[in-house]
Amino acid sequence: MLKLPDAADVSSKWLLVFSVPPRVHFRLICFPPAGIGAAIFRNWASELPGDVELCAVQLPGRTIRLGDPAMTSIPQLVEAITEAIARLPERKFVFFGHSLGAVLASEVARRLTARALPLPSHLIVSGRRPPQFQDPNPPIGDLPDAEFVAAIDRRYGGIPKEILANPDVLALLLPGLRADMVALETFRPGPRPPLPIPISAFGGASDPMTPIAHLEAWKLETVGAFETRAFPGGHFYLDSQRNAVLSEIARIIAPILASVQAEI
Repeated sequence: MLKLPDAADVSSKWLLVFSVPPRVHFRLICFPPAGIGAAIFRNWASELPGDVELCAVQLPGRTIRLGDPAMTSIPQLVEAITEAIARLPERKFVFFGHSLGAVLASEVARRLTARALPLPSHLIVSGRRPPQFQDPNPPIGDLPDAEFVAAIDRRYGGIPKEILANPDVLALLLPGLRADMVALETFRPGPRPPLPIPISAFGGASDPMTPIAHLEAWKLETVGAFETRAFPGGHFYLDSQRNAVLSEIARIIAPILASVQAEI
């Protein structure tokens, strides 16, 4: 069941809580891809271990935050998300981020480090190269609507045909999606020290935007353990490979969850 945190809390705008087990020992925080709301992760709740609370980041300019202006700055998004996470009740947690979400998850981990706040026990990035690696493709964020939509569909194939055929729905989707692309295309952080947490890099084996070499590059982002995992499919392999992805996530969090339970 979807649970919204108390509206008085800053996290109410930025984090949706999809499952709160009777005994919560651990938290999985998910970061969605560009143009998509937190609800993409809603169905994960029933397939995670029973003591795991599932949360997802909700960016402005889409779904329940459609009235909030979309933001075109990765640092501003990161600061707001970090503040929301810092206000959650303390427990161990893991980050999972896909595409834009991979960038946001890794940058929030860096911001938590800079603020000496608790870090995720593990960072799982998906479908994206590390932020400091320049995009070899030309920017598309400022293209006219029709060209922008065509470029997104050509590169990622992530806009359903039903939405493409409905101009009104497409018009609601475009501001958030365009803002996300501008945020990605203008974010150039340069080299930084590696993170002190393990990283797993997931991707679609036939994703033209994120070849295996891009996933392997995340190894430079950590001083901890690192692994890659390629799943059948393209950029949005999460849809067709949900069970396999959740099995991998469950494998990653199992020892962390066991250590938490042992301390109780």
